[in-house]
Amino acid sequence: MRRILITNDDGIGSDGIIRLAEAARQFGEIWVVAPEKQCSAASHSITLRHSVEILPHDFPVDGVYAFSCTGTPADCVRVGSLSIMKERPDAVLSGINYGYNMASDIQYSATAGAAFEGEFQGYLSIALSEAACECHEVTDRYLAEILGELIDERYIPGQIINVNFPGCPADECRGILRDRTVSRLAYYKDHYNEVRKLPNGGVELMVEGVHEPVTEDGSDYGAVLGKYVSIGRVRNIG
Repeated sequence: MRRILITNDDGIGSDGIIRLAEAARQFGEIWVVAPEKQCSAASHSITLRHSVEILPHDFPVDGVYAFSCTGTPADCVRVGSLSIMKERPDAVLSGINYGYNMASDIQYSATAGAAFEGEFQGYLSIALSEAACECHEVTDRYLAEILGELIDERYIPGQIINVNFPGCPADECRGILRDRTVSRLAYYKDHYNEVRKLPNGGVELMVEGVHEPVTEDGSDYGAVLGKYVSIGRVRNIG
């Protein structure tokens, strides 16, 4: 039986990881090791200068071995596969993230960072994300089908698989586009707003991202804008 390790960056109680574990049960033995709290934009960071705590978690999917972790999503993959699981996993699934992980924004993504840690440890690793909205119809329609397609893919060093589901009604989705490239553009164009001036002459700033729906043909971003599910391979630039 396959052993599948699941993590995310939205926290172990998030809706996305529960739905992913439920869908993945038919493909093997499921282990969940996920952050105790929100860890978005942590990228591939790991904990080096203090310990991490691992606690059994009452996960709402039957038959799942589940643990929360005080570390980052990449920590969860390291601890889960090297110390918690009885045997090393055959595959790592990271997600389902609330919000797309694609285009140039993927470099900040802890969903992708956790998948890259799985790849670094030698496991087939798949990152999965969806629109930051409450319409999950496309994800729920295609999730099991895509897992079945990808779960026995050959592990390729330096590469993860990245899946993004558009946030539209299922009857508006135009299907699946595979072999998407990573857009060089950004889903959000960031700028900083002044929150307040500080007494010492400094300033407090807060980032704000503005969505700019312009992208290249053949890219992950272009697929999602066109209401397709995007599947692509992403190389580790490190």
